[in-house]
Amino acid sequence: MKILFIGGTGTISTAITKKLATTEHELYLLNRGNRNAELPEGVKFIIADINNEAEAAKALEGMSFDVVCDFIGFVPAQLERDFRLFNGKTKQFMYISSASAYAKPVKDYIITEGTALANPYWEYSRNKIACEDYLMKMYRENGFPVTIIRPSHTYCEREVPAGVHGRNGSWQIIKRMLEGKPILVQGDGTTLWTMTDSRDFADAFIGLMGNVHAIGEAYQITNDESLTWNQIYQAIANHLNVEYKPYYVATEFLCAVSPKEYDYAGGLLGDKSNTVVFDNSKVKRAVPGFAPSIRFEEGVARTLDYVLSHKECQKDDPEFDAWCDKVIETLENAKKAF
Repeated sequence: MKILFIGGTGTISTAITKKLATTEHELYLLNRGNRNAELPEGVKFIIADINNEAEAAKALEGMSFDVVCDFIGFVPAQLERDFRLFNGKTKQFMYISSASAYAKPVKDYIITEGTALANPYWEYSRNKIACEDYLMKMYRENGFPVTIIRPSHTYCEREVPAGVHGRNGSWQIIKRMLEGKPILVQGDGTTLWTMTDSRDFADAFIGLMGNVHAIGEAYQITNDESLTWNQIYQAIANHLNVEYKPYYVATEFLCAVSPKEYDYAGGLLGDKSNTVVFDNSKVKRAVPGFAPSIRFEEGVARTLDYVLSHKECQKDDPEFDAWCDKVIETLENAKKAF
C-alpha cells in the first residue's frame, strides 16, 4: 500500500512508522522534518507544514494514497482542511481521536465503542468529539472513507506515563521517587486504569489499514490489562528500586489548588480519575490475531531505562516540585488543626 502519515514521529505514531518501515509498504511522512533523523531508512518524507494548507497542497500535488492517517488533528477546522486535501485522493482516511471522549462521569466502567461521547470537563475531548462528528458527516454525505481510532494513555520509550504531573511531563515524578519524596496520587490510588505500549497499539492499527471492514467505523485500541494507580506507580518504583511513597489527594482538591495550565479538571476529572475497563472485542474481530502482549511492568521498564539514559528526556520542573510540597504541607497542617 501507498501510505501517508500526517505527523508520524509522535508518542503513538513512531512505533507504527518503525514497524511499517520493515515491510514492503510505501510510507510517506508529511511533517516539518524536526525529528525525521530518528527514523529508519525506507521512510519517505514530504517536508511541509500541514497547518499551511497552500504549502501542503503544493507539496502533495498529483499524489494519491491507499491510506492517509492524521495523528495531529485536534480541532474540526484541521479535519475540514484534510477533507479538502484528500477527498477523492485516498481509499481510507484514519483519524486519531481519544478514548477521553467517552462520557464522564462514567455510567458503566466497561467501555465499548458504543459508549456515549460527552466530556464536560475537558475541551480537548470535546474537540475530538466534534472532529469525529465532522468526519462521520463527510462519510455519510460524501462517502469519505473514514476510520476513527480511540487510544487511551498510550506511551512510548520517551516518557513515563503518569497521572498527576506538571507542565514538563512526568520526569519530576520520577525524580521525586529517586529522591525518596512522596508523589501525589489522585483519589486513593485504587481506581482502575489502562496503559498501552505503543508497540502493541501499532499492531492493531496496522491491521486496520486497508481493511475494508474498518470504513465508517470507530475502534478503541488499548491493552487488556487493568491496573490500579497504586499498581502503576508500584511497578515504576520496583524498577527504580525505591520505595513507593504515595500521598493521596482528592481529585477535586487538586483541581481547585493547581495552576490553570495543569488542566486537572480535564486530565483527571475528565479522564484519569475514572475507573474504566476497555472492551477490545471489536478491534479483535477486525484484526484477527491481535492480542496486546506487553504488560505495563515490562513496557514501563523499557521506558524508564530509556529516560534514565537520555538527558533530553529529563526535563526538570521545579514549579511542579514546589507545588507538590506545598500541597502536602497544606494538608498536613490542616490535619494538625483538628
